[in-house]
Amino acid sequence: MSSLFQPFTPDRNEPPRRRFRPVPMRLLIPNLITLLALCAGLSAIRMALEGKFDIAVYLVLLAAILDSMDGRIARLLKGTSKFGAELDSLADFVSFGAGPALILYLWGMNNAGPIGWIAVLVFSICGALRLARFNVQVDDPNQPAWMGNFFTGVPIPAGAVLLLLPIYLERSGLPNLLSPPLVTTAYTVVIALLMVSKVPVFSGKKIGARVPRESVLPILVAAIAFVALLFSYPWEVLAVGSLAYLVSLPIVALQARKMAMEEAKTTPAPAVETDSPAP
Repeated sequence: MSSLFQPFTPDRNEPPRRRFRPVPMRLLIPNLITLLALCAGLSAIRMALEGKFDIAVYLVLLAAILDSMDGRIARLLKGTSKFGAELDSLADFVSFGAGPALILYLWGMNNAGPIGWIAVLVFSICGALRLARFNVQVDDPNQPAWMGNFFTGVPIPAGAVLLLLPIYLERSGLPNLLSPPLVTTAYTVVIALLMVSKVPVFSGKKIGARVPRESVLPILVAAIAFVALLFSYPWEVLAVGSLAYLVSLPIVALQARKMAMEEAKTTPAPAVETDSPAP
């Protein structure tokens, strides 16, 4: 009797099929930078658990620098992807939504008791909501033109850098009014609310890629001077920069409101449809 299932002999001349398509390197590089930022954020939490708060702050700043690079490099290499966007959001939550709040809690906010931990939860939740809102608004076609150069609320990397201001002040020797645990707790809640607020924050996304020739040398000198100051006086520069950012928020909000009013004046009002009388 012949077998019910006939034997199958593959064609030896047939080329083997690949199960997965090769991924271009231009898609891997931005995701690799995102993962490095995630490693920096997780390592910052470890350093805080070991009491090495200086290194923890530096790692958060490194994560912020890497986070500012991955998106730009992805657009430059034309390697943007949905996977990369989702990975970036998850990495941002760990590095900027959970890490800095835990660092500040271990640094001294734990002395505020349960209220300090509640502030950590509020900051992390607001960070998650800020990321979710940003992901929804990216592809919003109804966004007004003037909002193209602004964020809605403080971005989560900037919120993480601002949150660590009490540590900057303590390390720099400047007057630290934020050192009491309850004051640090209140400051944490304020930064959390700024992230989920509707305050327009300058983003710089539409700054031109080309620089006028007469501005090249001043920009290079200013950049070198900033880097030199940052390495020589890191805590003072971080403290002054954070305070300057906070002071600029109402100024930028007024400028954005002015732009919105000007756009509303130039935009024609939509025509109102009326029912025509029957003949």
